[in-house]
Amino acid sequence: IDLLKEHQKDLKFLSEEEYWKLQIFFTNVIQALGEHLKLKQQVIATATVYFKRSYARYSLKSIDLVLMAPTCLFLASKLRNLENFPRMNHILECEFYLLQLMDCCLIVYHPYSPLLQHVQDVGQEDMLLPLAWRIVNDTYRMDLCLLYPLFMIALACLRVACVVQQKDARQWFAELPVDIEKILEIIRVILKLYEQWKNFDERKEMATILSKLPKPKPPPNSEGDHTVLMLN
Repeated sequence: IDLLKEHQKDLKFLSEEEYWKLQIFFTNVIQALGEHLKLKQQVIATATVYFKRSYARYSLKSIDLVLMAPTCLFLASKLRNLENFPRMNHILECEFYLLQLMDCCLIVYHPYSPLLQHVQDVGQEDMLLPLAWRIVNDTYRMDLCLLYPLFMIALACLRVACVVQQKDARQWFAELPVDIEKILEIIRVILKLYEQWKNFDERKEMATILSKLPKPKPPPNSEGDHTVLMLN
């Protein structure tokens, strides 16, 4: 609920489309940096969830996104051999701020485990799992992980994979003891993501989108050198 409230504040200076593209861009940044550092996908996914938690209760104008993205990856991987990493001193300070924003809640669960179980139940694992897994990875470019149960996200991704691979699993889905409308709701968001992503030219658009972000200001009742250093 806090996320939706803060999202409305962000839409005062960004359009809905720009907000989506901002999420896509910074998730891509975390993904690319994680792959460069040869980190496992679940570590990269954890960093992405940290990133989303960082603005779940505050507007984007309260967060230095350019600094927060690598800080989330740093915290998720606990890499301590990055002395030459750009802005390393700031990242170390930002880590304290990130922990404060998340109330030191570092535990993150992902849709991968329920996805594996569901794919095994449906069958044709070799055909469905790789595609469904990639779709799960793509969902981290949205706020779905903060808004829906993980098993529902897994089911939605599996449903999309079944349609793409022309696997008729309608009966299997119909027998599930879940709210199918919620699953369809998630699927609509996933399809919207792909539509936005397809029409997104990062090189041409990101400079303009980033220029619309107000200079970050400390959130209310926030004090301390760590916050000031991060936001300056």
